[in-house]
Amino acid sequence: MNSDPAAETDPRDQLVEHLRPLRAFAISLTRNVAAADDLVQDTILKAWASIDKFQRGSNLQAWLFTILRNTYYSSLRKSRREVSDPDGAYAAGLSVKPDHDGRMAFTDFLRAFDALSDEHREVLILVGASGFSTEEAAEMMGVAAGTVKSRASRARKRLAQLLGLADGEGMFSGIDAITDAVIGRGAAATG
Repeated sequence: MNSDPAAETDPRDQLVEHLRPLRAFAISLTRNVAAADDLVQDTILKAWASIDKFQRGSNLQAWLFTILRNTYYSSLRKSRREVSDPDGAYAAGLSVKPDHDGRMAFTDFLRAFDALSDEHREVLILVGASGFSTEEAAEMMGVAAGTVKSRASRARKRLAQLLGLADGEGMFSGIDAITDAVIGRGAAATG
């Protein structure tokens, strides 16, 4: 038997520690707080039911993010068969008011971020905002590490282009840490 107490800890006891990052990732994917909360709940239920598949000693948060990502894309495939929102009532409920004063309004950032492809939003959240390494993100996304680096670079360039920023121009001042990581500071991690 292993005498290491960390190895004997049940991963279910650690699930609550990962709820905030899971929720942030879910919101970035769904762009809807209620849908994100449902996605996190589904993720926790799936993780709980499949906890025997978790390899102790590995990164629990990365495992949970993978479950969340796979659940999101599975539901996205299912939703393509659903009826659209012709009157725009659902889409109107997706707006978010800015909560900070910066160089650029947060709504402009959200609009530009929403204009990115799903792959670009996903890689910016995983590598930039969530702080996963290129290798961890690559494993979660099921692609090569070089692909993650390339997507992150292209995503940041596209985001800067959508925001009308010149090369080397600072993105924002006075913004929250997650937004800052998504669009700028995380660039060193993917370098």
